Amino acid sequence: MDLGQLSAAISRSSLRRTSSALALLCALTMTATRSVQAQIYAVLHNFTGRADGSALYDGVTMDQAGNLYGTTSGGGNGIGQSGNGTVFRLSPAGASWVLAVLYTFQGGHDGGTPQSGVVFGPDGALYGTTSAGGGNGCGGSGCGTVFRLTPPATPCVAVLCPWAETVLYRFQGGTDGATPAYGDIVFDQSGSIYGTTIYGGNGPGTVYRLSDSGGSWTENVLYAFPGDEGYPFGGVVFNQSGNLYGTTFGNDGGMGTVYEMSPSGSSWIYRTLYSFTNEGDGYQPTGGVTLDQQGNLYGTTTAGGPYGGGTIYELIPSQGNWTFTLLQGLQSYAIPWDSPTLDNEGNVYGTSAFTGGPGDVFKLTPSSGKWSFDILHTFAGSDGYLPFGNVIVDANGGVYGTTFSGGSGGGGVVWEITP
Repeated sequence: MDLGQLSAAISRSSLRRTSSALALLCALTMTATRSVQAQIYAVLHNFTGRADGSALYDGVTMDQAGNLYGTTSGGGNGIGQSGNGTVFRLSPAGASWVLAVLYTFQGGHDGGTPQSGVVFGPDGALYGTTSAGGGNGCGGSGCGTVFRLTPPATPCVAVLCPWAETVLYRFQGGTDGATPAYGDIVFDQSGSIYGTTIYGGNGPGTVYRLSDSGGSWTENVLYAFPGDEGYPFGGVVFNQSGNLYGTTFGNDGGMGTVYEMSPSGSSWIYRTLYSFTNEGDGYQPTGGVTLDQQGNLYGTTTAGGPYGGGTIYELIPSQGNWTFTLLQGLQSYAIPWDSPTLDNEGNVYGTSAFTGGPGDVFKLTPSSGKWSFDILHTFAGSDGYLPFGNVIVDANGGVYGTTFSGGSGGGGVVWEITP
């Protein structure tokens, strides 16, 4: 399911559903939305849709040296979105940033159209997924891949130094899953990879594990979603006990869920922690969840809530049960697509974007049991348009992210907000 299909699904579902009592609204304890002026916004790179790529679905990853890594779903070996996408690195150089294309997807056996970001694995290599390519299944475009990128074995003296790609797994589109989700993959302590697919399994997606055995990777489906709880667009996260957490978009009357998977011997126990009702809590989450140090979960929904534009929520565990708290309802034009990000002080950051507006970057700040909601930046198109991905926050409070389109090149941007 691409962006247009997902947008249409949300619109159709919104027309079918009518929000009932907003009981949760009365319990809200937060201040009004504010626009923060003491922020400096800068575009680090304007994508053109040529060799650098275009159409950024996800955010970026930062290494210890302050370099940023990410993916584009289009461009590279084509113009605009007709290419198969790239993996890039942005490196600070004085007052500017220099972009290097690490890999250009061909759309065949190597994969194509990455809609999730890249992450560093235990071996220091970059890992990610593509939503297409890898074979001839799924209508001929391929069902997607999981890949690893490693830098050149010897120092590079050329202008362009592509990294080497290894495809770890090619999805077949059957019970093994199809179309890896927008969320990033994660690793366990043994180096195994965990992620989700939007399709396959019983139809509406899977949670899978890839295990390495002497350089050969084996996939195991840990859970195949039923129709009413399907489509896990977001990825999964681990807590300190080794449990996995994620969300589903919902289907066949379902409005989406937050779930937990706990290891039990050689199998996993699946449990629904919360089912969205569209009674002020929102519905249809596309982003996953984020854990804080106390084990609380934070997430977003793309629809519903007090004002119709989705919600930002928290789930708090207590003696085996989970309590839902609405942190913020968003206006009808907003729509947050990805999971929120927490800094070390407990502030919550995220983005919102939909076809009705260029999008915002927001921050929620806790204070004495209340939350203040601030807009850090509102996009205008020339500086970026539609920030679908999540953000990262560095040690100095700098916020980094991407937009799907816009910017001077029209292919999206990587941006920074400095406090």
